[in-house]
Amino acid sequence: MTTNQAGPAGARTPVQRAAQAVGLVFLLVGILGFIPGITTRYGEMEFASHESGAKLLGLFQVSVLHNLVHLLFGVAGLALARTAPAARAYLIGGGLIYLVLWVYGLVVDHHSAANFVPLNTADNWLHLFLGLGMIALALLLTRGRGTAPAGRGGAGTRP
Repeated sequence: MTTNQAGPAGARTPVQRAAQAVGLVFLLVGILGFIPGITTRYGEMEFASHESGAKLLGLFQVSVLHNLVHLLFGVAGLALARTAPAARAYLIGGGLIYLVLWVYGLVVDHHSAANFVPLNTADNWLHLFLGLGMIALALLLTRGRGTAPAGRGGAGTRP
């Protein structure tokens, strides 16, 4: 057995379970973004615009595009949780994307057409914590564990 596959009886590594959990949360958030009541001012939702008045839980500004991105991140998390290396890559890559979104949200004028996602201050803080949290999960859950198949060292490695 290698460390990049699920273990006996389909058991998953901690990083795989984390990627799966993160993926499920993103799916849930994407779905909730389309439910009136959970998303306030639902009738003001735009496809992709800073003028979208809809807010998930009355706090996080959302649009159809924003919700679709959450759904895609969820599907990606579930698909990539099948192996430990892919799960780790999802958490690190997704975390980096969310850190870029955090920086983007800090520098873009929230009332300009450049804020097409759309983002508000609550989204910015969430993106910072998501980015750091996803990267931390990937690094902490794979620390000291090989994610490549056993017996495959790089050139010049010794047993």
